Amino acid sequence: MPFSPLIALRYRNFRLLWWGQLISFSGSMMQNAAILWHVSLLVPENQKGIALGLVGLMRLIPIVGFSLIAGVVADAVDRRKLMLITQTMVMAISAVLAFITFSGLKVVWPIYLLSVLSAAAGSFDSPARSSLMPMLVPREHLPNAISLNSFMFQVAAIVGPALAGVVIASLNVGWAYVFNTISFLSVILALLLMRDLPPPLEKDKRDISLKAGLDGFRFVFSSPMIRSTMLLDFFATFFASANALLPIFAQDILHVGAAGYGWLSAAPSVGAMIAVTAMVPITERLERQGWVMFWSVIGYGLATIVFGFSRNFWLTFFCLALTGATDTVSAIVRNLIRQITTPDYMRGRMTSVNMVFFMGGPQLGELEAGALTNWIGAPLSVITGGIACLIVTIWVVLKTPSLLAYHADDQKLVTRGAGD
Repeated sequence: MPFSPLIALRYRNFRLLWWGQLISFSGSMMQNAAILWHVSLLVPENQKGIALGLVGLMRLIPIVGFSLIAGVVADAVDRRKLMLITQTMVMAISAVLAFITFSGLKVVWPIYLLSVLSAAAGSFDSPARSSLMPMLVPREHLPNAISLNSFMFQVAAIVGPALAGVVIASLNVGWAYVFNTISFLSVILALLLMRDLPPPLEKDKRDISLKAGLDGFRFVFSSPMIRSTMLLDFFATFFASANALLPIFAQDILHVGAAGYGWLSAAPSVGAMIAVTAMVPITERLERQGWVMFWSVIGYGLATIVFGFSRNFWLTFFCLALTGATDTVSAIVRNLIRQITTPDYMRGRMTSVNMVFFMGGPQLGELEAGALTNWIGAPLSVITGGIACLIVTIWVVLKTPSLLAYHADDQKLVTRGAGD
């Protein structure tokens, strides 16, 4: 049978979740962009950088705090039911954000508080969602499912911020929160419509305990490939992540207003969608994956540097799109390595540890970029971050030579009970 780039969508449960997440993630990306814009309007001009950076920190705190237990819970309970709970919680938090905005919010701290609560629910949702995906498609089509998930996410990340710009400019920032609240119904409905999910094996069941959580950390740090991909992800995004500064670039440097801000926010995902469209049909046949990942991160750093120098809207848009494209190629390879080399009983815990690196890098990076912006200005903050990204990427590769040597022939999908 000839290979189809959409083969994973033939499976009903995966297809339901894919479409549900497309709608829901679009709403979430709309809200994320709206929050940054909202915060920039609520604080004095000389505090914008650090105030925007704090949004990332507020999202990171619960992820770090709950990372140990979240993965254990995802490995020990029904992952579909866990997602139903977390999605309902985040929907309620979004509704509260919309309510207080329409009530005339004048201070920024409630946005920070609700961001913490939303991230806390999300810290349990992500391991459950990532661990559920391999149960929705046969293992030979898992690489295709991962690529399609990346494609879906990037479409949402284009649609969401672009809609945020339109909604903010034509209506009110509160309506972005309303639309996000409604969007969660799509995932909830998809989860309720799923059927015939494979039951967990008895040996897949684990107690919810500190020991089980520490087992996840031991697994990750005893696997050189998984460990090095996480470190590369963390340090590269810590230094080169500058999305929180986009309101400053839109308002004070490029002077393009809310609509222009929406498009700049969507630009990384425009590039990412192009990249993932190219990756979907070739992911299962990609061979020199270590080198692909290395050059992708190098490209990410170079694009960030040019973005910092740019004073032209379209050049900035192109550089941001290039950061999205290169980051997506790298992310697909990293995710494929992790999913393939992790047994099912450990996937929730591996994902929760990865969340600390995956979310910690950009969120702490946004705080660092915001603080640096208050000191040396937004452009120089971005430029130095891109340079640091290049340096740390080369350092990680030199410390882990096996990363460059990684080849498709090295892959062997771990069975569900492997490691017992």
